[in-house]
Amino acid sequence: MTEVLFYHLERAGLEEVLPGLLERTLERGWKAIVHVGSHDRMLSLDSHLWTFRDDSFLPHATEDDPRARIQPILLTTGSANVNGASVAVFADGTAPSDWSADTLSDYLRVVFLFDGKDQQATDAARLHWKGARASGCETTYWQQSASGKWEKRA
Repeated sequence: MTEVLFYHLERAGLEEVLPGLLERTLERGWKAIVHVGSHDRMLSLDSHLWTFRDDSFLPHATEDDPRARIQPILLTTGSANVNGASVAVFADGTAPSDWSADTLSDYLRVVFLFDGKDQQATDAARLHWKGARASGCETTYWQQSASGKWEKRA
């Protein structure tokens, strides 16, 4: 059964949160695909993941790379699981085409990141929460505390 995690970003943005999630994904031996809302955003994250910390390396590529299918982390604006990832990350308002068990069955985990300061993103997250729950997925909701730590809220 696919596990769906909702991360309510309040204290840190996607650029601060995503690298840690991807590091933990690779530590588990999983591949990840990161769905973003625009080509410009994809290129910006691509650049950021190469430089976010001096002592870290996140092997990744964008959908534009001819070797996209073999990448451990793939950044994309599309919806297909091109690299056979076990973890799908949805950001910038992107979401699975539907929340059916068939659509999610390729993934061990689906991570939905949304900006808590953006009411439209928060409203969309609520709808996606309902869809994920209705599909029978194990669903958890995480929110940043005042100190920036993640706390499980549901």
